[in-house]
Amino acid sequence: MRLTQSMLTPYDSIYLNLARVAFVCYITFGVTTKMTSGDIVYDKIHFRHDPKWSGRLGPAEGGGVLLCVACVIEMIDNDDIASVRKSFALSGISGVLKCSPGALRELLRQDKRVSLHFTASLLGMLHTVEDPATLEKVDQVLVQLLLELHSEMSYHFVLDEIHKQLSDQLSMKGSLPTFNFLGNLVEAVPNVAHSLVTQYVPLLEHLCSALLYPDEALKASALYVWLKLFGTAGGLSAQSLPIAIRDRVCILLLQTLANASSPQLINNCVGLLWLLVQLGEAVSVLMNSPGDQIMCHENQNNGQILCQNQEQQSPEQCPLPLILKKLLMSGDETLQATSARCIASILVHSPSQCSAPFIKADVPEFLFDRLASSNSEVLLWSAYSCLVLLTDDPLFFSQCHSVYGIESLVRSVKEALQLTNLEVPKQGLLLLTEILERQPPSERLFPSGSGFVAVSEAVMGGVSSSCLLVATQAANAAAALFRLNNQSRPVQYGKIEGIIEAITNRFSELPLPSPAHRRSSRSLKRSDPNNQASRSEGFLLQALICFQAACRLAEECASEPVLKENTFTAPSKHSCAQDPLESLCQCLLRCCDSVWIPTVIKVCEHSPNPQILQYFYSILSSQFTLLPSLIFVFANKLASSGFYRLPLEHKGLLCAGNRHPHLNTSCCGFLQKLSMCLLSQSDPASGSCQSDVEEVENLLLYNLPFLCCRLSDWPSLLREAPGIQLCEYKGPRAIQYCLVIILHLALQQGDRLLPDQTVFSSVVWLLHSVQAQGSCALPRSVLRSALYLLAVTQDKSPNLDGAPLNCISKALSSCQSFSSLYIHHPALLHFIWRYPDLAEKFGPVVLELWLSKQAHHTDAEKTSADIQQKGEKTESRADDQEADTATMELLSVIEKYPAAILTLLDMVCTREATLAGQAMWVLEVLLRVQREYEADLCANLRPALLQALQRLSVESMGHGLGQGPTAQAVNSLPLVLKLLCVMQASDPPSSSSYSKMDGVHFKLLYHVSNIAGKLNPSDTGSLLPALSYLYCCLSLSPAHCTDRAVSVLLSNSGLMDQLQTVLSSSSAPSLSPSACPPSALQCCSHLLLSSLITLQRVNSAQVQKSISWSLDTAVQRLLVQKRNTDNLLLASHLRLLQTLLDADLASAVVCLSTGPGLLGPRPMGVEDGTLYPLGSRGAQCLSIALSGLLLQKHELLLRASVNCLSSLLGFLQRKSPATAKYVVCQPWSRFLLYCLFNSGESCRLHPAILRLLTILLQNGSTAVWEPDLLQVMEAVERRGVKELSEETAQALRLLLIQIQINVDQPPLAEEHKQRVGGMMESLGLQTPPESCSPSLPGNVLRVGDVSICLSDFTVKAGGCSGKLL
Repeated sequence: MRLTQSMLTPYDSIYLNLARVAFVCYITFGVTTKMTSGDIVYDKIHFRHDPKWSGRLGPAEGGGVLLCVACVIEMIDNDDIASVRKSFALSGISGVLKCSPGALRELLRQDKRVSLHFTASLLGMLHTVEDPATLEKVDQVLVQLLLELHSEMSYHFVLDEIHKQLSDQLSMKGSLPTFNFLGNLVEAVPNVAHSLVTQYVPLLEHLCSALLYPDEALKASALYVWLKLFGTAGGLSAQSLPIAIRDRVCILLLQTLANASSPQLINNCVGLLWLLVQLGEAVSVLMNSPGDQIMCHENQNNGQILCQNQEQQSPEQCPLPLILKKLLMSGDETLQATSARCIASILVHSPSQCSAPFIKADVPEFLFDRLASSNSEVLLWSAYSCLVLLTDDPLFFSQCHSVYGIESLVRSVKEALQLTNLEVPKQGLLLLTEILERQPPSERLFPSGSGFVAVSEAVMGGVSSSCLLVATQAANAAAALFRLNNQSRPVQYGKIEGIIEAITNRFSELPLPSPAHRRSSRSLKRSDPNNQASRSEGFLLQALICFQAACRLAEECASEPVLKENTFTAPSKHSCAQDPLESLCQCLLRCCDSVWIPTVIKVCEHSPNPQILQYFYSILSSQFTLLPSLIFVFANKLASSGFYRLPLEHKGLLCAGNRHPHLNTSCCGFLQKLSMCLLSQSDPASGSCQSDVEEVENLLLYNLPFLCCRLSDWPSLLREAPGIQLCEYKGPRAIQYCLVIILHLALQQGDRLLPDQTVFSSVVWLLHSVQAQGSCALPRSVLRSALYLLAVTQDKSPNLDGAPLNCISKALSSCQSFSSLYIHHPALLHFIWRYPDLAEKFGPVVLELWLSKQAHHTDAEKTSADIQQKGEKTESRADDQEADTATMELLSVIEKYPAAILTLLDMVCTREATLAGQAMWVLEVLLRVQREYEADLCANLRPALLQALQRLSVESMGHGLGQGPTAQAVNSLPLVLKLLCVMQASDPPSSSSYSKMDGVHFKLLYHVSNIAGKLNPSDTGSLLPALSYLYCCLSLSPAHCTDRAVSVLLSNSGLMDQLQTVLSSSSAPSLSPSACPPSALQCCSHLLLSSLITLQRVNSAQVQKSISWSLDTAVQRLLVQKRNTDNLLLASHLRLLQTLLDADLASAVVCLSTGPGLLGPRPMGVEDGTLYPLGSRGAQCLSIALSGLLLQKHELLLRASVNCLSSLLGFLQRKSPATAKYVVCQPWSRFLLYCLFNSGESCRLHPAILRLLTILLQNGSTAVWEPDLLQVMEAVERRGVKELSEETAQALRLLLIQIQINVDQPPLAEEHKQRVGGMMESLGLQTPPESCSPSLPGNVLRVGDVSICLSDFTVKAGGCSGKLL
């Protein structure tokens, strides 16, 4: 196997070298040595040496090298011994010193003279030996030997010998080995350096003189000694160096460096310079050395790297900056880095004095060039550090070095972010920050967008760095970048937004500790600011500073139209693209709301940081000016999330005792902006005037800074009795006012800063205290807040007695207009009406303000339309409709304090239309919801309504006499009449008030009929509720009470004229649809007329004036115009026709007219005469029209159609049975049943459909088939008899009875007959047998403004003409 160098141990290498040297000696000189064992013995002379100087040195287990010190000394001293033999001996000595520490020392301890002689011999070789390898061995052995001896005497001996040698020499030429050895010795033994600088100054003089010798190798060796002297033990030896020597070294170093050409000399010079510039005194010498002392060697070539051109520098110019600039121009990155470090060190020691020479020498320019051309971490860091220090001098910017180097810097930072040493990009970002912060506004760094884009990308890269310290510095740079003078034209809002989002995204990576971990590490954080938690807080703080700078930039750009938009954008793109500034503001608000606020709150939850909170509240304040359209939403969210309590608690915790004034200012600014924003939304009924706003603003401005106590101290602060206050906005009383306003605004957003009972009692005491001082007039804004606090906190507080109540009443009365104190809140209603004294004074105005405020948010017409839409279904009830929240709150007040009802009614009668309408709406809802009150609501309202009608009736009479009505009467009459209708619909028929038509009921009927008769026909707003009320009175009154009512109405000729006018206008073909009466008015007229016809016939009442009505027009409308007619109007037509048919078309109330469309051509036939005025053709037309209306499937229309068909067939049966048979046997009857039975099971079991089948079977129609009846029975069986309504069960019973009567038509199988019998038995157990009793209560359905009695549309029974199922 071949032996290689890598296989040898250090000991093997030593022995191998010794063997080689011995072999060479033997071949060359014939000298014998013991090569086999590697012994260091000179055989020729060894025999005469004392054995005590010999010894076998080596491992303890045996063997080793035989060394004879005497042989070695004689060999060294003997000039005849070859240099190779001496080198062999020195190699052996070196090996022994390495392998056997202490062994040689034991030999030399026998006689100190031998030891010193040995040392002197070795020193002598430094001057006598010329072979470089041997000199290296001598140097090495000397250092090893002195380390082995470790004796101060030996050190001093060596220094003395060196000094003697240098003093004796005439020339420095041979001192090179000595200097090299001295440098190595100083490096190996630091104590030698101290002895040298303190005790051997002459030797130092020799070292200085060596620097004047032209030999660069000698200079390099001398500089090597100085390098070790200044660098040993951390530079402690240099502190003991005589000043004169140090200054001389500085000057000689500059001279040497200026003329150096060899790399070794340059490196040593630069190394020594680096050590010197770390000493403040040396820096002063170096920088103050005049240029004429640094002479250029006249023999040097012009092309040498570092030669200073003496002719190009002034005598006063410092040469060091030029020298270092030349070093920066060299190709060696190490020299470049060291040069930058030297510049940085010089600037650190004396920035004010030293920066200008470097800047004037254009050193920054060359530093920036190095950044652009190097990837060396050391060089980059050094250049960054140097430039950071140079930026402290304004001259750096005035000479445009920042403009020159910004591009190189940005590119360098981008590349540095890819390096593994993260300190480099951190330092680069620091330099970028300094330049951005200090750049004068007059000189822009980024005139175009491309430069700003590049720097923003570099900053975003730093923010995204894995190192939190780098990200923190990048955020610092971003804050400086967001200055207005650093923006390009156009402003790159998108890049700014990108930086903000990048910083925001880092928040999710922050290691936010849990509360327990935060408490345990709190002490550690104080002792170790570099731990992870401290770094996180540092990043958060710098991020907040950056965010604040972005907000400030957005505000500044918004205030300057030139910066708001991109002037280079094409005009066609302005409309479709979003405003970039607005997009930035939205980004700031979105990030603040979703990320920044939660993060800061979490960080400061248990250990608030004053600096973080200071910038945090400043940022929140700036949000109030960025997006005015969203600021109210943002303010409400902040206030409702506890952002009144939070800054107040931070002020009390951190700002008490004048601590952290900046935080106090920031909190006060935020609270004031939040308060003023919320105050501008409060919008009192009368509107808060500008003086009130200024009043609150001044109170907050002057007193918030003094509120630095804890919230628990507020009650005592409110209860203090301050003396006389000289200033309106300052002093203890003003602070109390400020507290009241803050409590009000916070509580308005649900933030209860103090318990309700405490707030209530404190406010009462404050009012009493103010009045006790002789003044009952609080500032209006404060009084408004106090009233709000009393109202909202009253539920958990005791009732007020006389004195406090009088105090509150007096305070409220002190304000000229209560509307300026009003705040739209339900608690205020309850508070005022809770106390009779307050209700008497302020109750009506509070209700008016409440309804006026509600009018701005509630569209009464829309609500009415919604009610009408819901009311079109008969199964929906008016009392199921939900009122708005404000109305329901008012109803709860009325429920507790019924006296408010009369106040509302008075408002209906006496206030303007809008307010009266709102009051009317509340009373209408009140009547519909039918709450259980202690007193009968309707009974209490009727007398008041009667009085109102009497007064309006008198006014109407006055109008008739030519005196003219008041405007209020015109506005109030429709509302009073409408309220009567609603009350009538809400008062159940079982009420005792309907037991007899006398008293208030009869008087109301009388006055309403009189008013209706006197109204202008065009006044539909009053006429419609009047007719509706009269109709319901007739329909709801018991049979024994209707005689007087119908007599009064029939005797009122004015009322009959009104009905005639409505009927004539609606049937006149020449009138346009817009000129016709409203369909609701026509509907009420038809229903009222039908009730008058029925009750006149029942009571045989006298008719003074009949009404003409065209039967021909009515049938034609049902037949031809049904698609263009309202369903409710069609139902009222059918109801009127049904009533007339039940009376055989003969009534004293109505005079019917007919035409050829019903009777055909004259002369009339016998059948037409019998059926006059309907005629046979009219009967057929009416039956066809009814069939079409049945297919509409509208609930009221379906019931009215079946009832009318029943009355028609009853009329025909009485007048002409053949015509009745003909009508029911028409083919349309079968088609009608087919369509209805295919409409679903619910249609088959509808009472009207069941009644239709019964009618057809009663009149012998062949349209009813057995499958139809089977479908009905199957539907009943599927649903179950028990699940049927009473009305449906009654209609089914009549149908089954008719089936049993008609045995052959249609024929049924025996099993089906049994099914019919079974159903009859089930119905007999389920429902009473009476077939003619009403199955539905006589409730009133409100459809829009029309009241409909459901009893008029209940399906009729077959054998009970005119009665109800």
